[in-house]
Amino acid sequence: MVIQQKTGRPVQFEITADARGSLAAWLQRRGGTADDYVFPSRLDHSRPMGTRQYARLVDEWVTAIGLRREDYGTHSMRRTKATMIYRATGNLRAVQILPGHTKIENTVRYLGVDVEDALMLAERTEI
Repeated sequence: MVIQQKTGRPVQFEITADARGSLAAWLQRRGGTADDYVFPSRLDHSRPMGTRQYARLVDEWVTAIGLRREDYGTHSMRRTKATMIYRATGNLRAVQILPGHTKIENTVRYLGVDVEDALMLAERTEI
């Protein structure tokens, strides 16, 4: 559980076994411990990386693997898992919990849910 910086509310999230393994390998490679920031500031390792540096890294990663920078950014990286869960299940309430939204309307806007999504879910559901 982490405290969301924007709202000050706690947000729970799951880190997969693969992601945990990658994080542990990264910390070991750079000489960090589990108590350190995963991505520390370049200027002060006791502080987290800033948003500008994170945006630069995402741009570098996206470019390095041949994707269009215009299609990927820091916010889309945050939104990816929630979007995948919504598309797989259609369960807005479950997805609402992941980013810590208090209103379902925020989740709908966050995911970009539209009429096409509703129709697709309706087509997949037999009665």
